[in-house]
Amino acid sequence: MKSLPEIDTTDILRTPEERFSHIADFPYAPKYVEVGGLRIAYIDEGPRNATVVLLMHGEPTWSYLYRKMIPGLLSAGHRVIAPDLVGFGRSDKPSAKKNFSYANHVAWMVAWMELVDINHATLFCQDWGSLIGLRMVTHSPDRFDRVVLANGGLPTGARGVVPKAFRIWRAFARFSPWFPIGRIVNSGCAQKLSPQEVAAYDAPFPSSKYEVAARLFPTFVPTSPTDPERAANEQAWEVLKQWHKPFLTLFSSRDPVTRGGDKIFQKLVPGAAKQPHATTRGAGHFLQEDKGPELAKTIADFIAATPA
Repeated sequence: MKSLPEIDTTDILRTPEERFSHIADFPYAPKYVEVGGLRIAYIDEGPRNATVVLLMHGEPTWSYLYRKMIPGLLSAGHRVIAPDLVGFGRSDKPSAKKNFSYANHVAWMVAWMELVDINHATLFCQDWGSLIGLRMVTHSPDRFDRVVLANGGLPTGARGVVPKAFRIWRAFARFSPWFPIGRIVNSGCAQKLSPQEVAAYDAPFPSSKYEVAARLFPTFVPTSPTDPERAANEQAWEVLKQWHKPFLTLFSSRDPVTRGGDKIFQKLVPGAAKQPHATTRGAGHFLQEDKGPELAKTIADFIAATPA
């Protein structure tokens, strides 16, 4: 097991369960495991012996992001597991900034993966779900049979090139006194969310004290050659460059931050060769919201076409 970070556990926040009681379109009961003094929430649906589809959310969402994909994956006979990252959803939220780092989040989720004992999984990841999820894959490649990547990546910061859209987002997250998470998610969708859906994204964050991780995540993306996670991500890339299992990209057409990032994986990951890569049309950054059922069908078809 990856060594767990020592953190200050004196002020760990836990969103009251009643904050989630109004969410009508996410009927899945959460499960919990404790990792390094933190409670991590996840949903686990479908037959225990079925092929696992691991759905990793990003910033500033939670597993609710996958509510439009889960039914299709279950209908295809799969087991669906979707965790809430530390600081998001129903998972615990340390209030001290010093507890958070990219490395800490990888360590927590690798430990969670080992405790839940995920094996023969298909990873679907987007946004920070890829920065963490691909590190999980490269840490434990034998636990995964295939990968589906959408609107994400594994930056090292070596080139120091930062898209303008990301620079604006990073500055907003760091300095804006107003951080309306539901509205932020809405702005990243091509099809606008309903007021109820916006409220569901706000639910994990009763006050600004709960938003520490959501505020910090953009600052953890490696963007410079001196980034503390550059070496770890470069090492992860060396694993991906030897990854011969199926690897599929499904980037969307309307994401200014990650547009074009799929080509890097198609070029460098051997398992991406001759796969049916596709552009998800009419979808924004949060393509799970815009094209959830379509994505679920594509993933199910991909699993059926690439037996382990």
